[in-house]
Amino acid sequence: MLDMSATAMSDRILIGTKAEGLTPAELRRRALAGAAHIRKSGALVVGYLGGNGPEFPVALFAAAYAGVPFLPLNFRLSDEQLDEILERQEGLLLLTRDAKRIGTGAFSLDEFERIAREGVGEEATPTEPDEVAVILMTSGTTAAPKSALLRHQNLTSYIFSSVDFASTEPKAATIVSVPPYHIAAVANMLSNLFAGRRVVYLDHFSAEEWLDVVHREGITNAMVVPTMLSRIVHALEESGQDAPPTLRGISYGGAKVPATVLQRALEVFPEVGFVNAYGLTETASSIAILGPDDHREAIASEDPLVRARLGSVGRALPGVEIQVQDKNGNPCPPGVEGDIVVRGPQVAGEYRESGSLVNEDGWFRTRDLGYIDADGYIFVNGRADDTIIRGGENIAPAEIEEVLFRHEAVQDVAVAGVPNEEWGSVIAAFIVLKPGRSLDRDEVRDYARQHLRSSKTPDEVYFVEEIPTTPTGKVLRRHLVEGLLEGAAR
Repeated sequence: MLDMSATAMSDRILIGTKAEGLTPAELRRRALAGAAHIRKSGALVVGYLGGNGPEFPVALFAAAYAGVPFLPLNFRLSDEQLDEILERQEGLLLLTRDAKRIGTGAFSLDEFERIAREGVGEEATPTEPDEVAVILMTSGTTAAPKSALLRHQNLTSYIFSSVDFASTEPKAATIVSVPPYHIAAVANMLSNLFAGRRVVYLDHFSAEEWLDVVHREGITNAMVVPTMLSRIVHALEESGQDAPPTLRGISYGGAKVPATVLQRALEVFPEVGFVNAYGLTETASSIAILGPDDHREAIASEDPLVRARLGSVGRALPGVEIQVQDKNGNPCPPGVEGDIVVRGPQVAGEYRESGSLVNEDGWFRTRDLGYIDADGYIFVNGRADDTIIRGGENIAPAEIEEVLFRHEAVQDVAVAGVPNEEWGSVIAAFIVLKPGRSLDRDEVRDYARQHLRSSKTPDEVYFVEEIPTTPTGKVLRRHLVEGLLEGAAR
């Protein structure tokens, strides 16, 4: 893919700022020089413990040219957690700026950048499509991280089926602030490089800095997670600014966007096309999208079924099949909830620790619950692991969260099941209040009861300072419950 871009768009800056960015030809040259160093080191896997920036694609493609897997690591993990992951890797060459780790055997990322910038490259090591290209540690919302394996054919299948080569205008540019250790960062870099859209990295997100970069760099497209979108919309509303004039498209995903936030975003960015992308690490990124026309049609419709599509993740992308299946593996009728499963060449569904979880028919279970309507729109109701079983009744936290989020005093909310001897689990709501607002437990319960049946009214209510999430906005319910059980919640 990089060879194609370097040949067809050799002089177009595709990585970095307009003033100091890299062309695909220069990216290829640096990656080949980096690959020569990787070969000499004898590494069997290249670890990357760093932030966003041009060094990320250089390191990724250097590993690919050297014929070894690339492992971007979560720099937010504790030393103990990182050590546990690193100890699993055989023949690791770790690239980092962490002085402590450099002193105990890791290689300086700054020195690797210098080698890539000044070194001489060699021919790429031949690589087979079924060899491992990228290793990503799962986010671990319910358990310890696992090593998800993505092979070259998974990633290229996703790109070739969803992106037209060199299809964007020369001035097109996107801003990326999702961390390198997430599939969205890997897939976004590959797809934009293939399409010919310049990628501008924002290493530390704030709404104000994001808006500044969008204006300064003439950004036309952006990818955000729900928390980012909410903060950007709030910043524009508070400042009274108009939306950046160059912005034409915003894709969002990683977690469910509350309906109120999405409505406000559509109002604040009236000329922008919105795309909701749904995918997993194990599927090499997106498997379904709700496109700009879907958003416009839904927001303008008076038909409640069409308008409800704003809460969906759209329809399956070309090259993948998505079904909702019952407990026996049979397809569910339209509108009936079940397990969301997917199959296709981009689907890896494979872990180093447990092997492939793709069944004999090619289906991979996403562990999401949902349904598909009569027109093929997919609705995700939450993780199967998140389901609260209260007195034998299955309750989806997302349904309760959607209601509580509409309360004018609520800034953020998460719902989780807490162990209980009588009921098995009871419903706990964790709420972040808007500045200057007040609310008590009974008011929360009364509000929920007005919009939901009594069995879905929170049994317990806790007011917290923040809701713990992964970098892409998935709520870490396990952390909330653990904190509660340890007496840390107030």
